[in-house]
Amino acid sequence: MSGALAMDHGNVEPIDCEQPFWIARQAPPESGRPFVPETSAELLRTIAGVLDIRSVFPRVSDIVKKVVPHDGLALKFSDSAGHATLEARSTDDLPEHGWDAAPQEEFSIIGDLRRNRPQSTDAEPSIADRLVAAGYRSMLCVRAVAQTQVMQLGFFSKKAKAYTADDVAGARHVADYVAVSVAHEQLAAAERDRAEARGRSERLVARVRAIAHKGEPTSTRGRVVGRSDVWQRVLARALRVASTEATVFLQGESGTGKEVVARFIHDASRRKDGPFVAINCAALPEQLLESELFGYERGAFTGAHQSKVGQIELAARGTLFLDEVSEMSLLAQAKFLRFLQEREFQRLGGTRIQKANVRVIAATNRGLTRSVEQGTFREDLFYRLKVFDVQLPMLRDRISDVPLLAEHFLAGFADALGGAPARLSDDAVSALLAHGWPGNIRELRNVLESAAILADEGVIERRHLSLHEPMGLTPAVQDLPTIERRTIENALRETDWNKSKTARRLGLTRTQLYVRLRRYGIEQPTDN
Repeated sequence: MSGALAMDHGNVEPIDCEQPFWIARQAPPESGRPFVPETSAELLRTIAGVLDIRSVFPRVSDIVKKVVPHDGLALKFSDSAGHATLEARSTDDLPEHGWDAAPQEEFSIIGDLRRNRPQSTDAEPSIADRLVAAGYRSMLCVRAVAQTQVMQLGFFSKKAKAYTADDVAGARHVADYVAVSVAHEQLAAAERDRAEARGRSERLVARVRAIAHKGEPTSTRGRVVGRSDVWQRVLARALRVASTEATVFLQGESGTGKEVVARFIHDASRRKDGPFVAINCAALPEQLLESELFGYERGAFTGAHQSKVGQIELAARGTLFLDEVSEMSLLAQAKFLRFLQEREFQRLGGTRIQKANVRVIAATNRGLTRSVEQGTFREDLFYRLKVFDVQLPMLRDRISDVPLLAEHFLAGFADALGGAPARLSDDAVSALLAHGWPGNIRELRNVLESAAILADEGVIERRHLSLHEPMGLTPAVQDLPTIERRTIENALRETDWNKSKTARRLGLTRTQLYVRLRRYGIEQPTDN
C-alpha cells in the first residue's frame, strides 16, 4: 500500500511504501489506564447477546472510551491468506477497506499522521491521506488472535500524539473481549450451518424412506436400502431429477440396482400414480423387441392373429424403463429415436400415428460411448437418452451397506417361507464384508437365499456361504482381517466415529464392535 507510515513510540518517519501499514513492535509492560470491572461487565453485556458484533460496534466504542479514549474505532479480521473476513467501524468518517494484510506485530502507534507523510503515487489517496482528510491525527493498533484468524483493533484520535505505550494494556483488554465475542459468533454460525445441513440430510432420508417403503412392506425387491455416503449421493441425485420430465440414463455394473433406482425415480415423480413398465432389451430377440415396444396390428406377421398393444402404449402417463438399452438393434434404435423426438410411433403393420405421454429411463451396464465409436449404437439416440445420467456404484464401493442389505433380504426370505429370519454369525458377516462381490447386489441376494436354506437353527455360518472369488484375486484381497479392519475404519469415518451408528451400519452389536476395535487396535485419531 502506498503512503505507509512507521513510528518508534512518537517519532514519525517515512518508510518504503511497499511495506505493511502496521509496523512490528514488542509488547510494553502491562501498564496504563486500568480496565475496571464495571467497564468489563458493561462490555460483556453489550457483545454477549448479539450474533454480529457490527450491529453494536458504535456502542462498544462508547464503552471502551473510558479505557482508551478515541474518536473512532475500527475492527478487521483477516484469514491466514490476509483476506478480510469481517470489518467494522464505529463512525462513517473512518475510511473503509483501508487495512493491509494481517501483520505479525503486537501493537503499533502513530503519533502524527500529517508529519513527514510520504506522497502517494497512486491515483487514489492512501489510507493515511484518507485518515487525515477525515480529521484524524494519531492512532493505536493492537493485534489479537481468534481461532485461526488475526484481528486488528484500531483506536483513532483527532489529537496528535494521543497514545503512548501506557495505552496498550487497556487496548489489549478490549481486543481480547472483542476477539472472544467474534469467535463465539463464528462458532454459532458454523453450528447453524451444520444444523441446516443435518436438517437437509434428515429431510432427504425421510423422503427416501417414504418412497422406498411404498407398497408391500414385506417385498424383498424394489427397496432402496443403504446408508453409505456414496449411495445417499446417488439417491439425492435421483431425487433431484425425479420432479422433472427429463430422460434419465442409469449406468452401472450388472446387479447394482438400476431397476430399483428407476422405480425410486418413478415413485418420487409426478407420474407415481401412472404405470411403471420395464423391458429388458437383452432378453428379447431383435424381431420380438420391436413388436414388444411398439405393438403390432393383426396380420403384421405370421402368427399375428390379433393386434397387440406395445409397452410404450402401456406406459402412457407413466414411466418406461429400458434396461440394457445397448442391446437394441439399429433398426429399433431408429424407430425409438423418432418416438423420443416426436412422442409418436406406429405399431408394426399399422398406418395410424400413435401418441403416448411417456417418461423414459434407460439403463446399461456398458459404456455406450465405445458402442457409438464402434457404430453399434446411434450417436443421436445416445445424446437423446443421456440427458441426465446417474452412475450407480458397485457393491464393493459401498461395502458398509452389505449388513443392511443382508438383513433386508433375510427378512424377505423369512416372510416368504414363514418363520423367523435367519441371522448371520460374526464369521459370516466378516466373510460378506471381505468378499469382492463381482455380481453386486444380485450375487449377495442369491448367496443369502442359499445360505438361509442351509442354515442350522437359523444361524448362517461362514460354511453356508457360497462365495466364489474371481480368478486372479490377489492374496491381499483374501486377507480377511485386513479387509474387516479397513471396513470398520471406513464405517467409523462415515459416521464421525459414532460407535452406535457404526455398529448398526455394520450389522453388529456395540459389544461385537468394541471387541473388533480392541482386536485391531482401532482408535479415534486426535486432532493435533
